[in-house]
Amino acid sequence: MTLPNFSQSLEKYAELTVKVGLNLQPGQRLMIGNPTTRGVQLHAAPLVRQIALSAYKAGARYVDVIWGDEALTRIRFQHAPRDSFHEYSSWHATGMDDILKGGDAHLSLRSNNPDLLSDQDPTSVSVATKTHLEQVATFAKGISRNAINWCVITAAGHDWAARIFPDIAPEERVDKLWEDIFAVCRVDLPDPVSAWKEHIQDLLGRSCFLNEKKFTSLKYKAPGTDLTVGLPEGHRWISARMPAENGIEFTANLPTEEMFTIPHKDRTEGTVHASMPLSYSSSLIEDFNLTFEKGRVVKFSARKGEDVLRRLVETDEGAARIGEAALVPHNSPVAQRGHLFYDALIDENAACHLALGYAFRFNLDGGKAMSDEEFGSHGGNRSLLHADFMIGSGQMDIDGVHENGITEPLMRDGKWAFDV
Repeated sequence: MTLPNFSQSLEKYAELTVKVGLNLQPGQRLMIGNPTTRGVQLHAAPLVRQIALSAYKAGARYVDVIWGDEALTRIRFQHAPRDSFHEYSSWHATGMDDILKGGDAHLSLRSNNPDLLSDQDPTSVSVATKTHLEQVATFAKGISRNAINWCVITAAGHDWAARIFPDIAPEERVDKLWEDIFAVCRVDLPDPVSAWKEHIQDLLGRSCFLNEKKFTSLKYKAPGTDLTVGLPEGHRWISARMPAENGIEFTANLPTEEMFTIPHKDRTEGTVHASMPLSYSSSLIEDFNLTFEKGRVVKFSARKGEDVLRRLVETDEGAARIGEAALVPHNSPVAQRGHLFYDALIDENAACHLALGYAFRFNLDGGKAMSDEEFGSHGGNRSLLHADFMIGSGQMDIDGVHENGITEPLMRDGKWAFDV
């Protein structure tokens, strides 16, 4: 790397991940992987090693890593028998479930090529993706209720950087992406940990404001978007810091700028236009629209990747319903970088977003103790997947609707319309 002080920045990023993201406690084990692609990419090894060092300094008992390689993944889709994509190595899921059972910590480290499988057979990609989701369903369910302290971060990679910065010199792209990752994660500040503590307090203040309002729905207005998202009784707005069932408070995403809650699975009505592409199963879905009736997608279109979008919403019954609604100001640090990252973890912090698929049980009063049937009867959506897509922009207006029908502005032109 040619970035000045890169080693120091990587060390600060690792420390931030361990102390603020995971809030790793002495005696915990830590698994580092990537549930969306089955393993951490090999080029992320320097960061993985630094995180392991920081984890052991924090008292970790054991740090384990599941490695992956996108080149091997692509070779499989190019050459493997077409009837083999339902096969899966169960040890991966077993290892993740073991972390859940032990009350330990999990870090997902993303550094994916968003176009890896864009030119491959979408049916094979869909089968492999669904098989993977079925295998890790127990782990995903545990994460959805915050059974353990977990976190998701990113690392720069050549293919990912090339997608983001096609117009700059190839030898400069990875440095540029690292520079942006450090900036949106506040690693470029003198004391990132202190800066994050202050940022978390601001987010928590806004979440408290929204929870006091007890809105019954949200109304979204923007070019191509006229949408109402119903909210169930007992919904909770969550941001930044969350408590896990193992008693540890953690910050699930670095970066994070959002306040998010659970929609009612049967009460989304209208049409929404995605303001950014969605990278799903290593394929891009671009310029797409979704129309909802009684909570379910009944019509959709996409300029690119429509077959991938179709298979996404047809994954299972819950994949065509909304499981998350999140508010993010358009002037967030991520938005200020002025470009897409083609990764939902970062892009979701540039814009308001929704998620197709499962809802987080901790977003509903008593949700973690409910059976699947009870959760559904209270409006919680269940699915194998959870796919965030961005809808916010500098032209987005959002109102909260009270039980008596009176509306209250939450966002105007993509910016907060209330102070705390």
